[in-house]
Amino acid sequence: MSRATKAGAIRAILVFALLLALPFVFTDHWIVNIAFFGLMFAVLAVAWNLIGGYAGYIWLGSIAFFGLGAYALAITFQHVPLTSGYLPFFALIPIGIAIGIVSIPLALLLLRVRAATFAVVSLAVLFVAEIFAFNLDGLTGGPQGLGMALPPFVVTTFERPFYLAMLVLLAAVMFCSWYLAKSKFGLMLFAIKGDEDRARGLGVRTTTVKVIAFALCCGFTGMAGGLWAYYITWIYPQFAMDPNTMFAIILMTYLGGKGTLWGPVLGAFLLAPAKEYFAYTLGGSAFYLIAYAALFLLVMFFLPRGVVPTVADFLARHRRRAAVLASGPRPAGEQVA
Repeated sequence: MSRATKAGAIRAILVFALLLALPFVFTDHWIVNIAFFGLMFAVLAVAWNLIGGYAGYIWLGSIAFFGLGAYALAITFQHVPLTSGYLPFFALIPIGIAIGIVSIPLALLLLRVRAATFAVVSLAVLFVAEIFAFNLDGLTGGPQGLGMALPPFVVTTFERPFYLAMLVLLAAVMFCSWYLAKSKFGLMLFAIKGDEDRARGLGVRTTTVKVIAFALCCGFTGMAGGLWAYYITWIYPQFAMDPNTMFAIILMTYLGGKGTLWGPVLGAFLLAPAKEYFAYTLGGSAFYLIAYAALFLLVMFFLPRGVVPTVADFLARHRRRAAVLASGPRPAGEQVA
């Protein structure tokens, strides 16, 4: 195992250990609630990064599969008795697999186009899905919404099982993202992002690679949607398939650093709690949206490539400078980079 791999493993263990301890150390409901949504946005951002960051396709319909996962879980447990409060957590696995498979025909259709055309067409997918959710009253409940049975968890620690389940889901999507980025598959995704035509000319099966990344993104997103639905117990179309949530996911990914492993997670942990805090403190007006946008603009102004790439570049320059200075004096007229 290389030094970089060992450092990455230690970093991951420390981060997830801290996240695991959080609901046991900070037991206030509002803290665990905000932390739950922070984890949820981290899952959504990492999943979106598989196609949007690694392959460079600006996929604006991802949140439609979030809503699909929410409705899938709710409809399932209208016909299956809730014999255990943990049963829906296990049901998320087949739901995520099914959503990933269902997304493949759509991927084959959408991924025929690129760049701005793909973004516009994918946004249309979101609005079409939202229209179906509003109008299929017999299936989704329409504007009145669709409910689930209340989870039979202890009130004093009600949020904890959902938080831990979302943490497991984050670990799964993070492992998938890490594995793909280090594999030949990840190299093919990055090649597509750099120059898709050249990648195809070099023998990369671009369609297959893109479809797999797309299906993984949709599958993990659907699982997060199902867990969210079980947590809030009542689903409305305008919240399950909210375009604002879609754009928030993209902003978080860009803020942390798209195409990186930890960038989407960092972006979610920075912006999701800030969004919730502004909503709680300024929720009576639209000022919380202005504050949320201002925070993002300030960070992007000073860190246009995202937090993770900018910090990594700074540390790399610092190490090079230290190495040059340690090697001894330079000839006259030569500067240190």
